[in-house]
Amino acid sequence: MILALTVCGIVVALVLVGLFLFGLRRRLIQRSGGTFDCSLRWDVPEKPDLSGKGWSYGVARYNSDRIEWYRVFSYALRPRRVLERSAIEVAGRRVPEGEEELALLSDAVILVCVHRGTRLELAMSEDALTGFLAWLEAAPPGQRVNVA
Repeated sequence: MILALTVCGIVVALVLVGLFLFGLRRRLIQRSGGTFDCSLRWDVPEKPDLSGKGWSYGVARYNSDRIEWYRVFSYALRPRRVLERSAIEVAGRRVPEGEEELALLSDAVILVCVHRGTRLELAMSEDALTGFLAWLEAAPPGQRVNVA
């Protein structure tokens, strides 16, 4: 009986520590400001897959001339993807269709981009999209920016 209570206590403590670490990591990422919720689908085919597969929920952070994208359900302190402003080409935008509507946040808009030859899709709110496009267009003089 005492062994079972001890094991249960340890399991509960580990779950609480894990949840605390998730919250602490998110707080550290957001500390410097300029973050927004952003789902990412990397290396997508030309014809969009409407099944909702391949989307990863995350947080993106502006950091000078790049966007750092972090997975939400991870303990890593480094970004999973880094997108340089000068290498991002916007190919279009669309609204979620089919099962994508279930995989993404309710007010999401999908931005189709190419980064160094890799097609990717970013899903974010309309407000975050406005800020993202403004950030792209605010590139320093001499940098090429392709916004469709």
